[in-house]
Amino acid sequence: MQTATEWIRQNSHALTARKPDEPLDDLRPLAPLVRDAKIVALGAASRQTRELSETAHRIVRLLVEQEGFRSVVLEGDDPGRLGLAAYVATGAGDPGAMLAEARAFWRTGEILELVRWMRAYNERHPGAPVRFAEPPTAQASTLAEAERALADGAAWWQRHTGDKVVYWGGMAHTAIGNPRTVSVSPTEPPQTHQNMGGYLRDRMGTAFRSIGLTMPMPTPNPAFVDTVLTEAAGTGPAYFLDLTLPRPEPVRHVLDTPTRTRLIGPTYDPRHDESHHMSGAALTTWFDAIIHTREVTPYRPLP
Repeated sequence: MQTATEWIRQNSHALTARKPDEPLDDLRPLAPLVRDAKIVALGAASRQTRELSETAHRIVRLLVEQEGFRSVVLEGDDPGRLGLAAYVATGAGDPGAMLAEARAFWRTGEILELVRWMRAYNERHPGAPVRFAEPPTAQASTLAEAERALADGAAWWQRHTGDKVVYWGGMAHTAIGNPRTVSVSPTEPPQTHQNMGGYLRDRMGTAFRSIGLTMPMPTPNPAFVDTVLTEAAGTGPAYFLDLTLPRPEPVRHVLDTPTRTRLIGPTYDPRHDESHHMSGAALTTWFDAIIHTREVTPYRPLP
């Protein structure tokens, strides 16, 4: 009987490159899954790690350079307010200074590297530029209202421009949750509601694709699916797994069963690691694919 670990090893694709400017050959197995999508969401278990951010950057490159995506959403701030949209379009200004005025999870060397790459791409391709999406924003007084607003904004931008859109944000928002539960603190009650990814899948079907960027647990914990994903990792830095593939019953028992996966946000406390998670559904419900990274390190601060 094939175990979930064995199935993942047999059906995953090793990612051998690490840096955003390295060749994209190892990511090409991902392309058929997302090629026909109008919005592809990249949801990271933590936006504070170098490796997950660099993986997201490489996927942005793949989608822009090879699959015709032309808009990038960076979740959580306004690139127009900061001047980043104008910089990517014209080269005007200092992107490092702009990011220094952004919310905390944009103030990283990895995001600066993405912004500079977008500008360099536009200089090479003036007839088919890539741009930051600037969807309208709605006031939200609760997290549930914010999720609907995120979905409304991304869908509006895609319809308004006709662009294929890559959305880079946090896993709690980009997973296909209808509903899903998030726990971010040992002192606050978990919250359960439909999220952005759930709204977009309901509206768009598979024209919305969700990719989860997962990472290892600090210690093995069978209650988290991340433990199985880490056990299945080979010797490379990361692997890609298409979760739409047919799966035998023993594998479905693990990957299609409601579980937990870790979330690390700005309020993460390693003393209460198990309190930081997403739950309420299965890995194969939340994501069309995952990229699991074996080891992560903190993000680089802005220079």
